[in-house]
Amino acid sequence: MFRLQSIVRVRLARLVAAAVAAVALTAVEPAPQAAHAAACTGTTGVTVVVDFAALGGGVQVACALGDPATGVAALQGAGFTVTGTSRWGLAFVCRINGKPTSATEPCVNTPPATAYWSYWHAPAGGSWSYSSSGASSYNPAPGSVEGWSFGAGAAPSIAVP
Repeated sequence: MFRLQSIVRVRLARLVAAAVAAVALTAVEPAPQAAHAAACTGTTGVTVVVDFAALGGGVQVACALGDPATGVAALQGAGFTVTGTSRWGLAFVCRINGKPTSATEPCVNTPPATAYWSYWHAPAGGSWSYSSSGASSYNPAPGSVEGWSFGAGAAPSIAVP
């Protein structure tokens, strides 16, 4: 009798595990829309500009299609990888596309005021304005432009697309 109960428990555990796996597969969020490596046209999305110049790179412009809910979502929706700090998570963007490297900035706490990703907004074709909100709480409007620049708080080095 004891052996039969053990077999039933094992089979029941396997059945539950299979059911949980099946539910997990169907509960996955839909994939985000693909980003475009150019500015958005009209109000098709939010244009994202990332200035890597202070880190030895150039400026990249991409489009996060649709209506991203936050600046971080726009950055990710435009195809950039984002790393937050250990202490604050994505409430404080520490790395974009792996820059700066972990050898330069460990991303434990907030980086120094002379070496961080500053966050900017602009209307299409307008002027850059330093964000007074964090990227995880700001909701960019479709047709607007988000800017990111590494350094001591200077705006992206290109005109707003």
